[in-house]
Amino acid sequence: MPQTVTILIDADACPVKDEIYRVADRFKAQVRVVANSYFRVPISDRIQRVVLEGGADGPKFDAADDWIADNADPRSVVITADILLAERCLKTGATVMAHNGRPFDKSSIGSALATRAIMEDLRAGMAGMDGSVGGGPPPFSKSDRSRFLQELDRVLTALAR
Repeated sequence: MPQTVTILIDADACPVKDEIYRVADRFKAQVRVVANSYFRVPISDRIQRVVLEGGADGPKFDAADDWIADNADPRSVVITADILLAERCLKTGATVMAHNGRPFDKSSIGSALATRAIMEDLRAGMAGMDGSVGGGPPPFSKSDRSRFLQELDRVLTALAR
C-alpha cells in the first residue's frame, strides 16, 4: 500500500481551497494549508492549518514558501501560482500545479521562469508616475476551476498507484 499523499497549499492567494478539501477527502490525502494569516479550514484529522506568524514585525516575506519547500517530497502535491516556489518544490521530487490546473514540471519550469523574468521587466518599464502598474492576471474562471479539478484528480489517481 502506498504512503499517504500530502497536499501542500500556498494558501494566501489560492481560490480553490474548498475544491482541494473535497478531492483530498475522496483520496484520503493529508492537507496542509500554509499561509501568513489565518484561514478557516474544515474540521478534519487530515487538514492542518500552518500559520507562520513570525516575530514582532510579522512573518518573514518568504516564510510560507520556505515551509512548503522544506516539507515537500515525492509524495507531495504542491498547489501554488508562485513559479519560484514551484521550481524549489520540483527539486524535491514533489508534483506541482497552479491553482488553474496548469502543471509545473521539469520540462516547463524553465520557460515559466523566463516568462516571469520578461514580465517583471515589462512591468518595471510600465510603472506610472506614482510607481503604480496596471493590469494583473486575468480573472479566475469556471474553466480554470474545472481544469484544476481534473488535473488534481489525475495527479492523485497516479500517486495512489
